[in-house]
Amino acid sequence: MNEKSKAILLLITAALLWSLGGLLVKLVTWNPMAIAGMRSAIASVILLLAIKRPTFSWSTAKIGGALAHAATLILAVFATKMTTAANAIMLQYTAPIYVAILGMWLLKERTRFFDWLIIFIVLAGMALFFVGKLSTTGILGNIIAAASGVSYAFMVIFLRMQKDGSPMESVFWGNIFTAIIGLPFMFQSAPNPSGWLGLILLGILQLGIPYILYPIAIKHVTALEAILIPVLEPILNPVWVFLMIGETPSTWALTGGIIVLSAITVRCLMSAKTVGDTA
Repeated sequence: MNEKSKAILLLITAALLWSLGGLLVKLVTWNPMAIAGMRSAIASVILLLAIKRPTFSWSTAKIGGALAHAATLILAVFATKMTTAANAIMLQYTAPIYVAILGMWLLKERTRFFDWLIIFIVLAGMALFFVGKLSTTGILGNIIAAASGVSYAFMVIFLRMQKDGSPMESVFWGNIFTAIIGLPFMFQSAPNPSGWLGLILLGILQLGIPYILYPIAIKHVTALEAILIPVLEPILNPVWVFLMIGETPSTWALTGGIIVLSAITVRCLMSAKTVGDTA
């Protein structure tokens, strides 16, 4: 496998682990800021084991990546608590549009017509996936979820800027910032035993391990690929719901899932072909 193919595999694995977030966050009965902080505190330990000796610099990419990552972590938890999991994850994954625009400006990475077509197909497929589930309730939660899409896009851009450096350090410091911000909220109450189990799984499986894989992968793919391929996350989320509680996806959801998976598969194959042709 070449580096590009390995990176795509890492992105898919990260998306699979991220997809556990909706169920696990709902499992924890605690203040959203406390959940975000404790999850990041646990993830920071996992990331520290991988980095060993993290350094801190005042570069725009390093600080920007850390702050954007912290914002994404916090906003995602609040959105999941304040609106439906479907709303939260779908609105967060409007990020490819911002990446396509910002990537041209900040990274000088050319967005081709084919990329715009894939973005359109993915968003159309996701809209079908959540037909009948998006609602006008939880307006503030929806706004927060949309904001997490913007912060997610900036995070990807800033991490991609560090393709020749150590983007994992931005992720590490982003989690440290989140843990510090969430610390005061942790003393207001305590989660029950099942909540602690959810937090441990969130910190290790859903955040720590995938954010070891993601910064490695982002060095070998474009910013747009780094955000298009993990769009598998909102598709896999309802699969875990089905496996855990037997909720059957609607026909619309199955149709949307097929469309999204097909579009991403085609995009990955096109990337692999391009690498093969230039090798």
